[in-house]
Amino acid sequence: MIDIKVKTFQELTKQELYGLLQLRSEVFVVEQECVYQDIDGKDEEALHVLGVKNNKIVAYTRLFKPGYYFEEASIGRVVVVKNERQYKYGYDIMHASIKAIQEHYNVTTIKISAQCYLKRFYNNLNFIEIGKEYLEDDIPHIAMLYNATE
Repeated sequence: MIDIKVKTFQELTKQELYGLLQLRSEVFVVEQECVYQDIDGKDEEALHVLGVKNNKIVAYTRLFKPGYYFEEASIGRVVVVKNERQYKYGYDIMHASIKAIQEHYNVTTIKISAQCYLKRFYNNLNFIEIGKEYLEDDIPHIAMLYNATE
C-alpha cells in the first residue's frame, strides 16, 4: 500500500524534491538509458503526485493544467521504482493523478505522451491512442487521450 500526496512545487519538502528527482533519474536516465534534460524548468508549474512507501517515494507523476503542456490537462513523468512494480502502484498513482486533475483543474479530458510499450497499461485506465507513433528522446511514444465524460 502506498500513501499518496498531491503537492505544488512550493509545498514539496527538500527531501521530497530530492526523492522525486532521484526516482526520475533512476528510471528514465539509468534504467532506460535515456540521456535527456529531466530538470526542464517545468516542475515549478506542475502539481506533483507522490506515492510514498516506508518514507520513500516509490511512484510519481507530475500534472499540468490545460494549456500549459498540451491544450488539455496532462500527466507526465509517470514512474514507479523497478522493485515495486509488481504491486501495481502505477495504477494507484494514475488513478490519484486523474482524480487530482479533476479536483484541481476542474476538467475531465487529459492528454499524455505515452511510451508505446505502455499502451495496454494506459488502455486499462481508459486512455485511447490518438495519431501516429513518434520518437521522443529516441523512445517510441504515442499521444493518448482520457475523457471521463465518455
